[in-house]
Amino acid sequence: MKAPRTHTRARKYRNRPFYKLPKDPKAAAETAWNVPALCAAYDWPTGKSGGGVIAIVELGGGWTQSDINSFFRSIGQPTPSITDVSVDGTENTPGQSDDDYEVALDIEVSGAAYYVATGQAATIRMYWSQDIGTAVAKAASDGCDVCSISWGSDEANWGATALQQMESTAESAVAGGMAVFAASGDNDSSDGGSTPANVDAPASCPHVVGCGGTTKTSTSETVWNDNPGETDGEGTGGGYSTVFPVQSFQIGAPPAPANTKYGKGRMVPDVCANADPNTGYNIFVDGSATVVGGTSAVAPLYAGLFAAFGTKLGWVTPTLWKNQKAFNDITVGSNGFYSAAVGPDPCSGIGSPIATSIAALF
Repeated sequence: MKAPRTHTRARKYRNRPFYKLPKDPKAAAETAWNVPALCAAYDWPTGKSGGGVIAIVELGGGWTQSDINSFFRSIGQPTPSITDVSVDGTENTPGQSDDDYEVALDIEVSGAAYYVATGQAATIRMYWSQDIGTAVAKAASDGCDVCSISWGSDEANWGATALQQMESTAESAVAGGMAVFAASGDNDSSDGGSTPANVDAPASCPHVVGCGGTTKTSTSETVWNDNPGETDGEGTGGGYSTVFPVQSFQIGAPPAPANTKYGKGRMVPDVCANADPNTGYNIFVDGSATVVGGTSAVAPLYAGLFAAFGTKLGWVTPTLWKNQKAFNDITVGSNGFYSAAVGPDPCSGIGSPIATSIAALF
């Protein structure tokens, strides 16, 4: 697969999209999920009032109406209403890079998850920008109710100042009623960084719900890691922040190892769901059906669910941590440096959704 287009405008680092393609597409097609079936496996609610407007942040790539129509026709759902918003001159540009996989995944997963819960077509606004923070701020000012971010980079690439600015933006957004979800990364505990343990931002921001990944089949669910024993492979990001301190709302989160030379602060992720490309998502992109995975799928899955609950939910994370029985505890697997355990852990957070139980909280 060719490398996605590099964005360089006014940035010292590059945020990357967190989708992954299976190495054996034919085998993956036999184990991949249609979104409605995955929702059923996660005990999705139905008949919810809906009304939440979904914002999706994109730094590149694009979507076409024909792809979106084909996908939703294939699963028997109406096509969402989709509006493009250029924040800084960046625009929907399909067909120019593999970032199209990211864009299609975000739209199709969030829209399908919303419909399952509501029986209504989703309203989605696509925020095109070279900076995540400005896109989130614009979505919040436009009154969006949930925001999905499937781009990011390890904290060392951001630097403390930029990270604090991103957190300030997220805090303002949730204060205005917009819940924000972000993928925790697809390169195991290293997050593609220079050490075995790094966490990804903006998922590490305390006012963002960090979304990790699992390998989910019809009979089991474990931490996603396609390269066991390695700290930099294909698997869920997770660990402890070097910038943001331990958060009191993360009830029962295990502390970082006392003798670690890596992060000791906020634990990432908060929640998780299916992300392994080998048990991935059937989507439609660039004129054809394909299977895609990655924690890029998890943020829009939760965004679609929470948009179904209504409007202006705001900072939902503390409520989730207070109600951990609304999640399936993931106790098996490792993302390299960290391992799953009973209760919260830096691979899977508090677990994958028991969505009807989550709905009851809101």
